[in-house]
Amino acid sequence: MENITFCSVAELSKKLATREVSAVELAQHFLNRIEAHRGLNAFLDVRPEVTLAQAKLADERIAAGTATSLTGIPIGHKDIFVTREWASTAASKMLEGYMSPFDATVVSKLKEAGMVCLGKLNCDEFAMGSSNENSAYGKVFNPWDTNAVPGGSSGGSSSAVAAGLAPIVTGTDTGGSIREPASFTGVTGLKPTYGRPSRLGMIAFASSLDTAGLLGQSAEDCAMVLGSMVGFDPADSTSVNRPTEDFTRNLNDGVKGLRIGVPRKWLGEGLDPELRVSIETAIDTYRRLGAEIVDIELPMAELGVPVYYVVACAEASSNLSRFDGVRYGHRAAEYNDIVDMIKKSRNEGFGPEPKRRIMIGTYVLSHGYYDAYYLKAQRVRRLIAREFHETFKLVDAIISPVTAGPAYDFNAHSDPVSAYLSDLYTIPVSLAGLPGIAVPSGMHSNGRPLGFQLIGENFSEAKLLGIAAAWQRETDWHLRHPAGY
Repeated sequence: MENITFCSVAELSKKLATREVSAVELAQHFLNRIEAHRGLNAFLDVRPEVTLAQAKLADERIAAGTATSLTGIPIGHKDIFVTREWASTAASKMLEGYMSPFDATVVSKLKEAGMVCLGKLNCDEFAMGSSNENSAYGKVFNPWDTNAVPGGSSGGSSSAVAAGLAPIVTGTDTGGSIREPASFTGVTGLKPTYGRPSRLGMIAFASSLDTAGLLGQSAEDCAMVLGSMVGFDPADSTSVNRPTEDFTRNLNDGVKGLRIGVPRKWLGEGLDPELRVSIETAIDTYRRLGAEIVDIELPMAELGVPVYYVVACAEASSNLSRFDGVRYGHRAAEYNDIVDMIKKSRNEGFGPEPKRRIMIGTYVLSHGYYDAYYLKAQRVRRLIAREFHETFKLVDAIISPVTAGPAYDFNAHSDPVSAYLSDLYTIPVSLAGLPGIAVPSGMHSNGRPLGFQLIGENFSEAKLLGIAAAWQRETDWHLRHPAGY
């Protein structure tokens, strides 16, 4: 069974269809791997009896001839999605042990397709962070180098795929939280257009930014699963009503005749030299394959970080106000009155990073500062989005760094601001609501993976996946795995 650990979703689907392996055997294989590599701390809640029951149902569907191409494929869900049969904590003591009465729409849609849930994945608390050092249940380790962060907030998701604990997993991306961990662990991470996947059942951080997505081994894997994950949800006011489509349709199209934009300033000062070489190699490869490379400028995007941390923190302050110890979540054991109960419950339940962002958000929304900070940030956000949309009249996609370098060591950022600046290249994409995909592009001399991102116009996921697949046909970086796994 070891030879199936790093099989693609397509390969596993064929093995299930031909009865080379059963869904129960497949689920048990990955459950065994999760147990064997608990030291990574990638999974927070694993319930083998529930997983195997789902796998048994998948085998029955396959036998009855009612299976989809995803029936029996194991998947892990980031602990931001609520689930009925696994605890939903957002990696916070505030929600420790919380059992949701319903499944998030993304979870239920993938379950309907027959996918088998392996459990819930660790993340930064309430998805707030870029390193997965902020989880209330301990940091996640990078399987390539356990001294390195796996990226965040979807660090449990990225480490699980990189280490072969799950073939594909869900994540969420608010300011880069799928793309950055994918780059740090050498896997493929897709953030769809905002509003395309339903947000119902995602524990909210910043409602105008939070986007569900996928982390897998390849663009093909993400394309196969995306179609079953997205779709209009009338219960979600931010859900976009778009017709269903086949996201695998462009995987073999190549890039001949496409125009790929390069923001040259993003490849300049501050970028790790080895990462720059790997991205330039990708650009040269696309040129050789027939794409036209176009130099572009994105001056407004450079304002993304300050805009994001005003908007996201303001929305976090509002969203996290619901955790007051009254209805659900942590409640202090001792208190004098309801005000004291709320204060103590929030102080005990939230970790340092959510507290910090709540304070920033409350400040920028307060009387006298709303116009100066929040309103101005929203105006600049609109300018950033407009700049991208104008640029996409000239190019089909943009290639850029995901981060300034490979994964950094734990505790490398001595202050929160330096950590926030690490999202420089991913945040503008999120502010504009655009789709983006991070793909592996090399290996640093320190043994840690490198990657780049492709950015597209709204609803251009199929085209982006095709451009990424063209690169992955030419290289094998996405097929490399850390030693010992």
